[in-house]
Amino acid sequence: MPTDPVARFLAALDPDHRDAVSARPREEQERLAEDWERELSTDTDLDTLDELSPSAAEAEAARRVLGER
Repeated sequence: MPTDPVARFLAALDPDHRDAVSARPREEQERLAEDWERELSTDTDLDTLDELSPSAAEAEAARRVLGER
């Protein structure tokens, strides 16, 4: 599992979004990764999903972050 926040965020995305986000400037990727980590840590709905499937929770948080942009 990658330890770099951007790499972890990219890994949580579906392939189409991963390619699109990878094409963005590194600073924007870092901001998205920070938003993603904040979403994971603050959204209580994701806590339950994380207990059942951590990768599903990460993917859901990634979808939410991209939906906000």
